Amino acid sequence: MTRYLRYAFLIALALVLLTVALANRAPVAVRLLPDDLAALTGLTWGMELPLFLIIFVGIVAGLLIGFVWEWFREMKHRSTASAKSREVTRLERELAVLRDTTSVPQDDVLALLDRPKSR
Repeated sequence: MTRYLRYAFLIALALVLLTVALANRAPVAVRLLPDDLAALTGLTWGMELPLFLIIFVGIVAGLLIGFVWEWFREMKHRSTASAKSREVTRLERELAVLRDTTSVPQDDVLALLDRPKSR
C-alpha cells in the first residue's frame, strides 16, 4: 500500500514539475553581475536559459546548501556520539578484564554465564 502511495506522489510531483516547465519555457537572460558593475570590472558573462531551468536549478541549489548547512550544524553532535561510543567500548573492555581477574566461578555453568560477550 505504501509503495502505491509513493508512486502516486511521484507521479503527481512529476506532473506538477512538467506543468511548471511547460508554463515557463521563455528564455531569460542570466548575467553574472549587474550591467554597471560588469562594465566597471569587465566581467560581462551572460547567457539565455529557459526560466524553468533557472527555477529548478535554484531549488536544487537551495536543497544542497541546506543539506551542507545541516551537516555542519550536526557535526558537534556526531563527534560527541563518536567519543561516547569509544568510551563505552573502552569501559566494557576494562570491565571484562576486571571480571576475569577478580571472579573465580565455582561452577562451570556460572562460568559460562559470567563470560563476557564477544562483539
